[in-house]
Amino acid sequence: MATQGNGGTKNNGENTGLAEYEVIALVLQGGGALGSYQAGVYEGLAEANIQPNWVAGISIGALNAAIIAGNPPEKRVDQLRGFWETICQPPHFPPTPVDSALVKTWPPMMREMLDIWEASRTIMEGQQGFFTPRVFPWLALFHNTPDTASLYDTSLMRATLEKFADFERINDARQMRVSVGAVNVRNGNFAYFDNTQITLRPEHFMASGALPPGFAAVEIDGEYYWDGGLVSNTPLYHILTNEAHKDSLVFQVDLWSAQGAAPTDLIEVAIRQKDIQYSSRTRMITEYMESTQKYRRMLQELMALVPEENRDNAWYQRANKASCDRRFNVIHLIYKDKGESHSHYMDYEFSPLTMHNHWRTGLDDAHHTLAHPEWLDLPPTDKPFVTHDMHRPTPTQTRTNLP
Repeated sequence: MATQGNGGTKNNGENTGLAEYEVIALVLQGGGALGSYQAGVYEGLAEANIQPNWVAGISIGALNAAIIAGNPPEKRVDQLRGFWETICQPPHFPPTPVDSALVKTWPPMMREMLDIWEASRTIMEGQQGFFTPRVFPWLALFHNTPDTASLYDTSLMRATLEKFADFERINDARQMRVSVGAVNVRNGNFAYFDNTQITLRPEHFMASGALPPGFAAVEIDGEYYWDGGLVSNTPLYHILTNEAHKDSLVFQVDLWSAQGAAPTDLIEVAIRQKDIQYSSRTRMITEYMESTQKYRRMLQELMALVPEENRDNAWYQRANKASCDRRFNVIHLIYKDKGESHSHYMDYEFSPLTMHNHWRTGLDDAHHTLAHPEWLDLPPTDKPFVTHDMHRPTPTQTRTNLP
């Protein structure tokens, strides 16, 4: 089992490919109801005894991060399951009684009608322990306070988080580092709330998932915050630019796919728009960091060629500080098998049936990914940034070999 802590992780040998990593990070993208896919991925990692020492999330990813960080390893999967089974229940009437095996025999049109019904229930009723419609939603058109200017009330989420996550544990950075992203409504700047810098409270996680106009801004220390996905739907950049000189294994779990066919009708347009809007920054960040790390590694090699008598030079000192021998291995898991619920409302279709389908897909993807144990190996020094993705024909790696 990996030893966890803010200072890094060393493995005792059960997962030999992890032995040389100081950071094992789990990065969770936003995506509403699709977030149970991330819970399935985590279950697969837990089965393989891969325990992150840093978890970072945006929106629904932040809520999953709270449950993971707020429980000891042996309880995390059960608490994730309890959390999702809670928020995937309608608040007033029982869920639609549907047998999952029977649904598989239905023609696509019947399944589509079921999904429409379930998404409509979410809009009209809300979700248990998560959000409820405001009694007079039309009042949101008039002057309100920032924390009431929304269609739904999310105050229930505080009690749900406190039920399934221990905030004393969340704030113990020796157990796990925790980072969640949100947007400052006043200045539009992106902010990260990190347990190595501040004490995290339920509102920090709720703010990360406060997507307008459905959810109102959340007040934290006199400032109001919205969903971090408005600026960046993944905390990957935060992970990759922190903890200098620590070799890092990063499990990036995305709920939106950057790749897809050109849409042919307006429903497909809505689906594709969400995919591009919420996934493109992941690709951009990965490509940018791949290029940056290549040059930082090259710079370090050049620094070694400078004679000792010239190393007091100010420019040498600056360049040496900018150089880096850190190696990154990014394992990318993307929810592509949306299958029967691949519709424009898939991020707010919270039915238990669909939730379990998402979860199962995440677990399967984790199994398929970990069937390549060589992907967990520390990258060689001449390839300081590598990525792996089971959905691609071959793993992608840096294409430039350093001399």
